[in-house]
Amino acid sequence: MFTRENHLSNLTALLAEFPVVALAGARQVGKTTLARALAAAHPGETHFLDLEDARVDARLASPLLALERLNGLVVLDEAQLRPDLFPALRVLADRPDTPARFLLLGSASPELMQRSAESLAGRIAYHELPGLDLSETGAHTLDALWLRGGFPRAFLATSEAASQRWRQEFIRTYLERDIPALGLRLAPATLRRFWGMLAHYHGQTWNGSELARAFGVTERTVRHYLDILAGTYMVRILQPWHANLGKRQVKAPKVYLADSGLLHSLLDIPDASALHGHPKVGASWEGYALAQVVRWLQITHKVEWRDCYYWKLHTGAELDLYVQAGGKRLGFEFKLTDAPRLTPSMRSAVENLELDQLTVVHAGAEGYPLAEGMEAMPLGRFAGG
Repeated sequence: MFTRENHLSNLTALLAEFPVVALAGARQVGKTTLARALAAAHPGETHFLDLEDARVDARLASPLLALERLNGLVVLDEAQLRPDLFPALRVLADRPDTPARFLLLGSASPELMQRSAESLAGRIAYHELPGLDLSETGAHTLDALWLRGGFPRAFLATSEAASQRWRQEFIRTYLERDIPALGLRLAPATLRRFWGMLAHYHGQTWNGSELARAFGVTERTVRHYLDILAGTYMVRILQPWHANLGKRQVKAPKVYLADSGLLHSLLDIPDASALHGHPKVGASWEGYALAQVVRWLQITHKVEWRDCYYWKLHTGAELDLYVQAGGKRLGFEFKLTDAPRLTPSMRSAVENLELDQLTVVHAGAEGYPLAEGMEAMPLGRFAGG
């Protein structure tokens, strides 16, 4: 198993500063395992309450009375199931000397847990736990992590078939159990069909009207479906960067399925051979490489997903990833090749966005300069963190 030291240190720092910390991420991504590791290293009292346990649920019938007796570190697993806890946590967070720190584990984003944001404003910090990344698994796992995705059980499965079975079961459970548990009334078959359709649009700009026509519903409805998938960490939405260029820029966001393994399951891609022969192989690799680079930026430059953008002109020039970090403007392109070359589109991005550095991330093994301020870099180089 992986210790995930970077996430442990971030959580420890947040708990020292805030009375309440929310550890958010998709189901089965390792939140409970990480919380137990944190509790094991905690020097004082620890209490672990699983809100899916009926006995714990009964114990918390009066949340304030039940929780005010606890000191030290209190972990509340699957906190989104009990939004009525948040007003009680606000009262407990304001106690003098802060006798307890609360770690909330949740499978829904703050946007889907509005009560936490409203009740605990100024008292809560959020930390997102993604799937495993190259900084944790190592550069030698690059192809396996791409094929299987970052969910620990999918990645560590004994065979490709076992990994695929786990991912298919995860999809079924997510649709039939997790979505209803959030109070969202949506037929599993409907969201499954939309999710599968969205897999074919992976890496493309969002076109709600086209998807609505294909799905036979309104544009507002498909946007609602997208928000559900994004709010439960199944989808990443990359916003466009708008520079004052006097040129027509694309303003729709890009949509990526968050986990490459789930993408491959939804596209019915069972193994590496099928992946490399699939029409979406390039888009799949782009999304995978983008996620690994963003994770590297999080570790090295404290960049968050909300700080990441793509850029595109209607004339065709584009940039896969644009960030401002450390006072510099950084651009990244992702190419499924072992020998990328400089293109007019890249030169346009450098010129229009006034990039300090353009990095073309590729699938090969060697790095080399392309021009001044531009270089080709193998994805494996981003495994170091």
